[in-house]
Amino acid sequence: MAYQAEISMDNPGCFMFLIDQSGSMEQKISGKRRGKSKAQGVADVTNDLINDLITKCIRPEGVRDYFDVGVIGYGEEVGPAFTGVLANRDLVPLSEVAQNPSGGKGTPELPISSEEDQHLSGGKETQELPIWFEPVAKGDTAMCAALERAYDVLGNWVQRHPDSYPPIVINITDGDAKDGDPIEPAHRLASLRTNDGNVLVFNCHISSLKADPIVFPRDETLLPGYAPRLFMMSSILPPQFREAARNWGYDVASDTRGFAFNADLSDLVKFLDLGKHTLITQLTAVDVVLLL
Repeated sequence: MAYQAEISMDNPGCFMFLIDQSGSMEQKISGKRRGKSKAQGVADVTNDLINDLITKCIRPEGVRDYFDVGVIGYGEEVGPAFTGVLANRDLVPLSEVAQNPSGGKGTPELPISSEEDQHLSGGKETQELPIWFEPVAKGDTAMCAALERAYDVLGNWVQRHPDSYPPIVINITDGDAKDGDPIEPAHRLASLRTNDGNVLVFNCHISSLKADPIVFPRDETLLPGYAPRLFMMSSILPPQFREAARNWGYDVASDTRGFAFNADLSDLVKFLDLGKHTLITQLTAVDVVLLL
């Protein structure tokens, strides 16, 4: 059965974020945190997820390389979006990520972990967190180029890690591709595979508009505007993802896709946390015990 491989030092997992850095990302995001630009909100949430992933992989001897992490930005330029020492690196082992924040500090308003999210109204103090990824908003939405870059990077990764859990690609955007039809390069990316299954491509659309979010839909014919394209780009949720989504109150079925539309920061947090939480459960049995 696919998507069952344990994640270990020998067979690490992989997170790759594709981040829209087009000019429209300077607009304010919808929802309760409307004071933030979409670019800043996405940067905060991405940095917070990376920090939480590092925390989950700390052991007495240090951070274990259970994951490789990459961030590709696309706007005026398309390429690696890590800053500081990690600049121009497509994928970086988690221990190197932990050792090399860019030097700045951020204070995300929305913690990435669901446990912390529960304290948003309970007075829990937010903490300054390391920054690896800075907000950028310039140029057009070169989504196809980003998907093609991810294909090249992850094509090499799956060849080097044939027995690993397949990489998860999370594309965060506020609009439609401006450099072609993104469905074909997304499907090409999702055709890459390890012995445990195909690369998973999930898409989260964030918005400046006050509109009801659509999370984990099943039918593209009910979606507005260009949302059907993003839906068709998205992988069907594997069984353990569906189980986690149900546990968090989402109505999902066997044909539900990893897609959200008109999301605000809170929805984005939950969307990303689902992927992180599910992969953490795939750590080796010994480390799952340690985490508990």
